[in-house]
Amino acid sequence: MNGSGGFTQTIDWLAFTLPKAEVADVIALIGGDWFQSETGFRGYPVAQLMTEGKTGVGKLGTGAPRNPKEVHVDLSAGIVSQWDETKLKTVLAWIFAQKGHVTRIDVALDDREASVAVETVRLAVEAGQLVSRSKQFKVIQASNHREGTRTGETLYFGSRESQSMLRVYDKRLELQAKGREDAALYGVRWELEFKQNRAQACAKALLTLDPEDWRAFLVGVLRSYVDFRETTREAESYEKYRAPLVSWWKALTEGFMRCRLVVERIQQRLDDVAAWLANAISPMLAVVVACRGDQFLFEMIYAGTKRWTQKHYALLKQRKRGTPYVLRVS
Repeated sequence: MNGSGGFTQTIDWLAFTLPKAEVADVIALIGGDWFQSETGFRGYPVAQLMTEGKTGVGKLGTGAPRNPKEVHVDLSAGIVSQWDETKLKTVLAWIFAQKGHVTRIDVALDDREASVAVETVRLAVEAGQLVSRSKQFKVIQASNHREGTRTGETLYFGSRESQSMLRVYDKRLELQAKGREDAALYGVRWELEFKQNRAQACAKALLTLDPEDWRAFLVGVLRSYVDFRETTREAESYEKYRAPLVSWWKALTEGFMRCRLVVERIQQRLDDVAAWLANAISPMLAVVVACRGDQFLFEMIYAGTKRWTQKHYALLKQRKRGTPYVLRVS
């Protein structure tokens, strides 16, 4: 779905804990190709991993001595941002039906046309126009040390230890630095990170509210966390809250009130898949081949071609000319 006037929203992270669940059911719900991890995850001795493209990482942990049937899942932006609204709500409804708890959810509000620069926000804070209950504000600058150039800055409102935090940064610059071909489609991102009880409340609102009320809820949460008004740092508290909104903030939040949930289309690259294969799988693959021989490898690859989906066929278009389409067992 397209946003209105260059404003969109995406779900950028989802983590949840289920008090009792079958791992197979969780994997079937989420989808993707999962494999056993050599190490545990977040204190869970048994873990499985799943990757999607270059940035999508899913982690599942279970088998904790205190509750062996408990399952915890972390899903990064590269996975959940590609879910449409139906898939997202299906997953959330299932979590709550299992009496699960959403422990983290990140919602990204994108100003795709960068109508408000990150620098504008920082200067407003420095001028004392920020009205917020949070006292913590931090700026982290990024640069290319080889070229001696700045590649952007991220503004942090709040603490990582709290249940809410806001990040503001130039998503376009970040993706350009990563070589993403679609970087020009992005602008400035306002990313709300919710954890624990606030994550649970946000997830329930996403599941139960209609789109218009959900957008109003999001903007209300954003403005309750940070507000920018025509005031100064020296003004009394009551004067700050009564001061009119600065013009750019009023326009930005009105834009976010019209934004709609979008599905990110992140195209996997063959080089990324090859790098992941070399780093994550090759050691254990070498052990299996050493024990069972090359023939097992050929049979496994051939069997894998029978499970190709659309994403695998898309990667095949990137292969070098002359590369076999299907590896046949000798």
